Amino acid sequence: MASLKEVRSRIQSVSSTQQITKAMKMVAAAKLRRAQDNIIRMRPYAQRLTSILANLTRTTTDEMVSEYGEVREVSRVLIIAITSDRGLAGAFNANVFKGVNALIAARYASLPVGNISVMAIGKKAHDYYGRRNMLVGNYTHVFAKLSFDTVRVAAEEAMRGFTEGTYDEVVMVYNEFKNVATQIVQAQQLLPLVPTEVPAGTPSANEPANSIDYIFEPSKEEIIKTLIPQSL
Repeated sequence: MASLKEVRSRIQSVSSTQQITKAMKMVAAAKLRRAQDNIIRMRPYAQRLTSILANLTRTTTDEMVSEYGEVREVSRVLIIAITSDRGLAGAFNANVFKGVNALIAARYASLPVGNISVMAIGKKAHDYYGRRNMLVGNYTHVFAKLSFDTVRVAAEEAMRGFTEGTYDEVVMVYNEFKNVATQIVQAQQLLPLVPTEVPAGTPSANEPANSIDYIFEPSKEEIIKTLIPQSL
């Protein structure tokens, strides 16, 4: 039987551990709140960009968007899988892998395995698809310093692969944030461009395509060429 001194020592040790874990929990909660706030602040911008692009693409000629809107027979596909850099995230990463597998089974089952490439954003996706010899590019550093410039490199590679004919379709699979406990796996086709659906609740969502009279400067074509890469 433990002596009174040993019991007291054990109690002090447990109390110290509790203080450390409490501090770690507070730090993690602050980081989570900051990330959540960034997502929420970004959504109005993304929705407005989607709304403007939808209105423009519905009123343009095919020549204006042909570079990114060319529909070809699908023989090679690029799937962009977005995961975290670390584990201990429950089903967060596993659901993305399941989403990619379901996408392949539903849309690309007839393609040879070698014709399906994966661009991994996040270390977990990089490790997972690296073992399956499906990787293109290395973007494990994106989340270390997340910014438009770091993401743009990956986006430009995907767009270049499509315009040069390396890939006939580019699809992104990711977790859409709903709340802290819930993320919904989404598979979104990026290229070729499809008619853009304006999200419900977004300004102009229920208005006719020509109901908004934009003033274009310098020109409609130049604006579309700029907006499309940014929207991707």
